[in-house]
Amino acid sequence: MNTGHTRRPRIRAASAVLAGTLALLLAATGCSSKAEDGDKGDAADGVRTGPGVDDDTIRLGALTDLTGPYATLGKSIVQAQQMWADETNAKGGICDRKVEIVVKDHGYDVQKAVTAYADIAPDVVALPQVIGSPVVAALLDDIERDKMLTFPQAWAASLLGKDAVQVLGTTYDVDMIAAVDFLTRTKGLKKGDTIGHVYFEGDYGANALEGSTWAAEQAGMKVAGQKIQATDSDLSAQVSALRKEGVKAVLISAGPAQTASLVGVAASRGLKVPVVSNAPGFAPQLMETPAAPALAAMLNVVSAAPAVSSDLPGVKTMVAAYKKKYPDSPVDSGVLSGYNAAKLIGADLAKACEAGGLTREDVVKAHRSQSDADTGLGTPQDFSDVNRPASTETYVLKPDAKAVGGVVNAEDAHTAPGVEEYLSGR
Repeated sequence: MNTGHTRRPRIRAASAVLAGTLALLLAATGCSSKAEDGDKGDAADGVRTGPGVDDDTIRLGALTDLTGPYATLGKSIVQAQQMWADETNAKGGICDRKVEIVVKDHGYDVQKAVTAYADIAPDVVALPQVIGSPVVAALLDDIERDKMLTFPQAWAASLLGKDAVQVLGTTYDVDMIAAVDFLTRTKGLKKGDTIGHVYFEGDYGANALEGSTWAAEQAGMKVAGQKIQATDSDLSAQVSALRKEGVKAVLISAGPAQTASLVGVAASRGLKVPVVSNAPGFAPQLMETPAAPALAAMLNVVSAAPAVSSDLPGVKTMVAAYKKKYPDSPVDSGVLSGYNAAKLIGADLAKACEAGGLTREDVVKAHRSQSDADTGLGTPQDFSDVNRPASTETYVLKPDAKAVGGVVNAEDAHTAPGVEEYLSGR
């Protein structure tokens, strides 16, 4: 695949021929069959290596938020990925190497994240976790330059089209097309109705609004938008404005605090209409707040991932292992998201090893060769087209205070009508 960059030779021509021969041998025999003594690539076992990989260790990086607004999410993802690393190492590692995860906390501060990336970039081969749309946006050029396979905890369509950056699951716009479909199918919305959409300023909200606006137009409905800041925690004014618009339902693309405020205020003021959120707008801790009854009655969440209370065997196994390893930590969507990302990057590393190399370019190539990646934690994903979301299928989740993770599956994964048409025309 053409990455848009000129690949710089890393070794002399004679060594390059040898490495190419080894790659063919390893591709045929698998990573478990190492080259004979004397046939050497960059590493003693003949596997090509680069930053973050030596004879004994594969180092991955995590740029996370452990002290800022998404600290709870960050902690869940970090612990879930460490659990995967421990499990993997207990089984012998990957390519006969132990996996190590280097964690850097940026506290959701973009400048701190840029500094943290500069600190760890020379020493890691890939990034299975980067929290924050603004953080990812600030690092895009560096990530592409370094050919560093990166899984952001962000789902804006603006992140598509980058060879080294992989949005896992769906994008925000696809989720909101599914949300509008859900409202028309199950909540009685029809042609001529108005849907409110409260959304964060920035890539997250703007991309979500693209999806809701397109879907509403197809259904003959109108969207009344209300842009908010990430610092807004009282949505009384927005609820009042939406009441005046006569909305029949509300979409929200924000954070958990904003979702709780919107639903709580709307319920108290008699605007008892269905509310549908993007996945980042819900956290199980909300079910321990005064807004819990209103959330249970009014809210649904559209997500590319199933609820952690799901009966999927892979999810149940993961939840049991996480509870055993971290008994004092809640099991939330971050656990599923983090563990899924780690398993996917593990599969990429294993495939790259089989092809004879663990350089960053090798890992990206292995990743992009996968068109049916299935971790058993949701729907299969296709990473072969950089311009499309890895999946178009979404679940609908329903808040439930008694369930693990605070939500249950209300609808199984499916591709909403219109999604393919939308993507083909984008």
